[in-house]
Amino acid sequence: MEISSASFVISNTNVENCPKADLPEFAFIGRSNVGKSSLINMLMHQKNLAKTSSKPGKTLLINHFLVNNAWYLVDLPGYGYAKVSLKQREKLHRMISDYVLKRSNLQCLFVLVDARHQPQDIDLEFLEFLGENQVPFALVFTKTDKCNKTELNLNIENYRKRLLESWESLPPLFMSSAGKKQGRTELLDYLTQILKDLSSQVLE
Repeated sequence: MEISSASFVISNTNVENCPKADLPEFAFIGRSNVGKSSLINMLMHQKNLAKTSSKPGKTLLINHFLVNNAWYLVDLPGYGYAKVSLKQREKLHRMISDYVLKRSNLQCLFVLVDARHQPQDIDLEFLEFLGENQVPFALVFTKTDKCNKTELNLNIENYRKRLLESWESLPPLFMSSAGKKQGRTELLDYLTQILKDLSSQVLE
């Protein structure tokens, strides 16, 4: 897939205020400091489409971007919240839950996890929530350039083992590094295939 255009559309705190659900939608989410904004910018070939920050937990809104005038990319707040109040934490949890459960045109939720770390309970619990509610998702390991090959393979294998404890099959898995531009082709190819499948269904 070639990215010919990607532009900001709207930010909001309520799924009811999202753009009309008339185009396919792909959303990205992950814990604070997982590199979500950097990955989105890398995929879109833009430096500042999604706002990056050295301060974790900067994304506190549902951010919609229109890509190629054909589909939406959505930058979601993280579920491993930075230093925010309990009230704000509950608000973010409700915002995320409402979005992933109610957004009818959501085709895939890309869940980002830091490749440098062993499986984290907060990530596994979120994936379990998605599975229980039949939300289509893919797992993206970020910052793969920040760890050696042995460590990377071990962490990924541990994720596989933990997921297969309660899952019959694994979701799609991707490796990425925003700095090295790794994973861009694979992720965009996956989006392209989903869009082609959708077009085929419409034609049928």
